[in-house]
Amino acid sequence: MTTTDAASQRHRPWEDGMAILLGSACAALGLGLYEHAHILIGSTAGIALLISYATGWSFGPVFFVVNLPFYWLAWQRVGHQFTFKTFAAIALLSWISWYLSDWIEIGEVAPLFAALMGGALIGLGALALFRHRGSLGGFNILALYVQDRHGWRAGNVQMGLDGLVMLAAFFVLPAGNVLYSILGAVVLAVILTFNHRPGRYTGVSSN
Repeated sequence: MTTTDAASQRHRPWEDGMAILLGSACAALGLGLYEHAHILIGSTAGIALLISYATGWSFGPVFFVVNLPFYWLAWQRVGHQFTFKTFAAIALLSWISWYLSDWIEIGEVAPLFAALMGGALIGLGALALFRHRGSLGGFNILALYVQDRHGWRAGNVQMGLDGLVMLAAFFVLPAGNVLYSILGAVVLAVILTFNHRPGRYTGVSSN
């Protein structure tokens, strides 16, 4: 690929901003479905949901705080631009989650629907951020780092880490809810595995 070709595929700042907005919004809506069905996802979002279920604290602020230790890894291993975009995505997702109940009223949600649709929305949101060199924080940062460093698919790495969160969930949620949670994690991982392969998508950030 020539320098001109590479430059033509670079993302413009407004494209990065749109990806952060849409990716965070999709993920927030998916997590809202998860909350109402009382299931969870992996990564730091899953940790935040477990804390929320166990304590009654709001998910949004907990999610923001849980991700704080991972910014150092992002800064050191992936780069400051990735860190800024990830911070913006996490802050936006936390803010949307905080106010989501004021904007939309969600009634009863079947766990199966929440696992499938919620997992798909979170996966699409994460995919949008991945393709613009951002993430939803936490294990997403580890998955992207491992993919860039060793060539392992981010979806497979994410699935392994999510499994540890699911094991912890058995101490907080009924077994049936955990099984639905595992299904949602598989949906998310499949979306990432088949749509975010090294070298398949060449768009890069312009800043």
